[in-house]
Formats: sequence, structure tokens, C-alpha cells
Amino acid sequence: MREVLVARLDGAGDVLLAGPAVRAIARSARVTMLVGPAGEEAARLLPGVAEVRVWACPWVLGDPPPVRREEIDALVGDLSGFVEAVVLTSFHQSPLPLALVLRMAGVPRITGASVDYPGALLDVRLRPGETLDEDQPEPERMLAIADAAGYPLPPDDDGRLHVRLPSAARPRVADVVVHPGAAVDARRWPAGHAAEAVRLLADEGWRVAVTGGPGERELTAQVAGGHALDLGGRTTMAELAAIIGGASAIVVGNTAAAHLAAAVGTPVVSLFAPVVPAVRWRPYRVPQVLLGDQHAPCRDTRARACPVPGHPCLASVRPDDVVAAVRSLAPRSAPRTGPLTEEIPA
Repeated sequence: MREVLVARLDGAGDVLLAGPAVRAIARSARVTMLVGPAGEEAARLLPGVAEVRVWACPWVLGDPPPVRREEIDALVGDLSGFVEAVVLTSFHQSPLPLALVLRMAGVPRITGASVDYPGALLDVRLRPGETLDEDQPEPERMLAIADAAGYPLPPDDDGRLHVRLPSAARPRVADVVVHPGAAVDARRWPAGHAAEAVRLLADEGWRVAVTGGPGERELTAQVAGGHALDLGGRTTMAELAAIIGGASAIVVGNTAAAHLAAAVGTPVVSLFAPVVPAVRWRPYRVPQVLLGDQHAPCRDTRARACPVPGHPCLASVRPDDVVAAVRSLAPRSAPRTGPLTEEIPA
């Protein structure tokens, strides 16, 4: 099979959303994914990925490393030998810097979506707003790029998000997962609101687990209080996916855990800050309730820190709004068990 490099260089959620495009390419090629450090775990969960390579990209990451000639030279050497590359980007990103590196590596065929004239850098170019619709879900945008490269989604593929997990790896740790963190402040529901929602859910008899990354232990402890199982910093991404897959619903912002939920089919109460368009980034093809003022002044700013005092787009969402959304997505007849903490490593 031909060796195809598929690049998605930003966050874990972005890599998860690339899953359908990766599967389309993998049907007739061996796929190596090039991802940023935050996307490595997600890439290893995607069906169709044969190999993962990691590079911290200085023109994509929010906290970028410096550009160093020796590191670019090393990347050029690492990417030599590929016969084709498909560069997956969002509407605000350019594939051209990476395409230049790929040309320096001798890659003969490169596909990407570019507003700017690509010259000799792209062999297959989609033009956003012309040959590529920007007002569509992110997975479909990336599928369109793969299709243009000659890799359509097969008819027997449902086009949804999927991750590779053992069929039995869905422990019933909790009825509801609350994931209060996000990669940037602008997408986080206030911690006090999240803590109150956890208390209300627990008072109704829901078994709740609060999840988060290693850097969010203080946040998850605050939100869990004495009412929920605190799993902050205690799970790998695969374990988190399994825990979410065993729950009846998840409460989460616009972050990777929302896309993990879509990949395992768990309904989502989506606390969605409109700093990016919901039409592109909301949980994909999974039952959901979208909460948050989508017409707030921060709309479409891509802000990392909320530019509006008081963070009104999400602070206006009340804890009892979230509890009502959980009830609507997860009927009270859903089975309940106690927290199975032995399933999670200490």
C-alpha cells in the first residue's frame, strides 16, 4: 500500500474530528499521522492510523516553540520517503508552511485547502468559500479535503467519529460525567456553576464522576466537592473515552472530551462558548443539548481568554439548566451503579 502522511497539528479534539477523513484515506493507503504533542494520544485511538509522529509546530500551537533551523531540517529528514501528504486544517489555518517543508522533504503530491495562492506548494488545492464550504462541521470539511485527494469515504462507513477501544472497556463508573476544564479559559463554564450542578445531580440520585487532565486536579477537586468521584489527572485518554462511553451523559465545554463522547456515542450537554462557530465545532452526530449564548459579543473572535467582563456567554447558563438537559438526554430509567474506582489507576 502507498504510504500517505496525514497532518493535523493542533489539539486532541481536532485530531479526533479528523477521524472520518483518516479512515477514508486508510481504506487504500497506509496512514502515518503527523500531530502536535497534544494530539498524540488521540491519534493513537483513531481507526486507520498505522503510525504516529509528533512535532510541536511553531505556526499552529497556541503557545508556540521558537523556529529553529535544526528542528526544521530534522523534520524534513523525517518526512522524506512519503509519496503523498494530506494536510488537514481548520478555516483559520494555512497548509502552506507545512507544504513547503513537505516539498523540501521531496514529497511529490500534497493536498490542502488554501485561501492563499499556493504556487508550487500544493498539487490539489481546495479554495475555501469556492470549492470548499466553510459553514459545515469540521469532520465534513476534512472529509472534503481527503475526497479531493482521491480518498472518498466508502459507502459502508457511517462517517461518524470513532475511537479504538476494547469492546468490553466501558466501565460503569458513573451515570453522568462532568468535565469542567478546557484548553483555553474562554471555553470553560465557571467552576462554581459546575460544582453546583454536580451537587444538584447527586441530590437527584445520579452517580457523578468529574474528569480532567493532570493540570486540572485543583479544578476537578473543587467541582467534585464531596458529591462526586474526582478523577482529575487519573486517566489516560483511552480510559477517559471508556468512562464516558459507560455513562448516560456528559456535561462538557467545547473541548476534546466532547468529541470523545461523540466517538463513543454518549449524549452531550454542550456548554459551548461561541468564540468559534457551533456549526463547525459542536459535538458531531450525537444526541446533545447546546447551552450558551451563541450571539454573545465574543462570537467568532477565537478568543483564548474571554474578552467580555463576567464571561456572560457561559456564566448565564444556570446549574439547573444543565440538570434539566441531563434529564432530557438520560432518562431516569438509565441504570445506576456505584463508582467502580478499581477500574481507574491511582
